Amino acid sequence: MIRISSQQIFANGISRLQDLNSNLASTQEQISTGKRVNKPSDDPVAAARILKLDQELTRISTYERNVDLADNRLSQEENALASSIDVLQRIRELTVQAGNGALSVNDRISISSEIEERLGQLANIGNTRDASGEYIFSGFQGSVQAFQQDADGKYFYGGDEGQRVLEIDDGVTVPISDNGKGIFVNIPAAATGDYTTNVSGGFISGVSVVNEADLNAAYSGSFPDDITLSVDGAGNIQAQDSQGNLLSVSPSVYASGEPFVVAGVEATISDITPGAGDSFTLKINERQSVFGTIENLIAGLGSLDKGTPEGLAAYDDLIAQSLVNLDNAQESMLLKQTEIGGRMNAVDSTRDFLADSGLYTNEIRSQLQDVDYAEAISNLSFQSFVLEAAQQSFARVSQLSLFDRL
Repeated sequence: MIRISSQQIFANGISRLQDLNSNLASTQEQISTGKRVNKPSDDPVAAARILKLDQELTRISTYERNVDLADNRLSQEENALASSIDVLQRIRELTVQAGNGALSVNDRISISSEIEERLGQLANIGNTRDASGEYIFSGFQGSVQAFQQDADGKYFYGGDEGQRVLEIDDGVTVPISDNGKGIFVNIPAAATGDYTTNVSGGFISGVSVVNEADLNAAYSGSFPDDITLSVDGAGNIQAQDSQGNLLSVSPSVYASGEPFVVAGVEATISDITPGAGDSFTLKINERQSVFGTIENLIAGLGSLDKGTPEGLAAYDDLIAQSLVNLDNAQESMLLKQTEIGGRMNAVDSTRDFLADSGLYTNEIRSQLQDVDYAEAISNLSFQSFVLEAAQQSFARVSQLSLFDRL
């Protein structure tokens, strides 16, 4: 025979009411927050998985911010390069105009003035800053102005050769900057000719690469170097590379003012005495800053005298070499634009991947955490009914006493 005391009846009744009230409060909290799991005790397994999913969403959010930063930096650099190409194209048009033999001195001065303005514009583009105030073409030294002027007003590069990279996903990095030295400074220069020794007072002109394949073949795949030229007493043109190897010349007999070709490079020697000891150097594969090209062009337009054969040849060489150098600079920038376009495609692909990953992770998290309102409201109604019935039942039971039966 089991005996139940009044104290037990009251304790069990109160405990039951507290449980029912707790369940009701929990359901009300789920409806108000929209979450099925509000604390680990609600569902320990689901809570652990939700915590991992939250960490994954934080990781994705961090990488998405990096993706936006990378896209902004690359877009800014691409726009700067596009503007630089436009400036160089205008300078090229002016250079072509300057090559017109009918121009007066004033015309050349006018062209030179505009080119000088364009040079300043190009320098301003090279000194573009990002949103944080750093120079985008200064490499790692973002606080240092990329292109500065020395005491003579010549532009020089003030940054370093660093390239910044940014991680946009686990194990995925993308370069977000390019140093100005590689874009604006290390530009392949046109082949040029100059004296090594000048005895007769002649000059060399018309130097240009006319056959790239022959130039490479002459060096058997090695890096082409300077070529030294001289004319012996018999009037034969002698050519040799920096290692002393003889190179074939066509035509091999010197004729003043007549072009000849050596290793795919055309040149003209004028007004020398064969065998007098004159020698010249053909400079191949030199590098020249695009700023230096424009500065030399400005200086030449204002100083070269076209009244003498040597002055006219020097002026023509200035125009021809400037055009080649400007074309090389534009090509360098176009290649960099293409490279940046590839990086931006990678950034866009990563952005799409992160967005898909975030959407998938949110869906799983929602399934684990978000409440089903229809089910929760139904439970709330049922729990309210049960609680009310339990309260009424407890009220009646609590009024029972043996004294009622005496």
